[in-house]
Amino acid sequence: MSRTPEEVFAHHGQVLGAGDLEGILEDYSEDSLFIVQGKVLRGLDGAREVFTQLLSDVPNADWSLSTTFADDVLYLEWSATGEGFKVEDGIDTFVFADGKIRVQTVVYHVQHG
Repeated sequence: MSRTPEEVFAHHGQVLGAGDLEGILEDYSEDSLFIVQGKVLRGLDGAREVFTQLLSDVPNADWSLSTTFADDVLYLEWSATGEGFKVEDGIDTFVFADGKIRVQTVVYHVQHG
């Protein structure tokens, strides 16, 4: 039985919060598509690049999430804080298919200080 979008995202949140890159990649399809800060990336290599950067930008972050699910789409507003940085304007959109994340858009800006 395929996971629901809510189940996929629950797992995604757990592994992202733990900084588990390999666990994060389990949630993406082989042909996933990312549009991040105006750049297009594809597949699991694209996912690895996206999340290596994100985890570098916001290491050991405390996350705040606001989610809106509609069928196979998730609209996510998020913020993250940690030692010496904060993100207050994170917005992602996810499209799920067959128990995986198929498409994700991402925008956020890191503030230091």
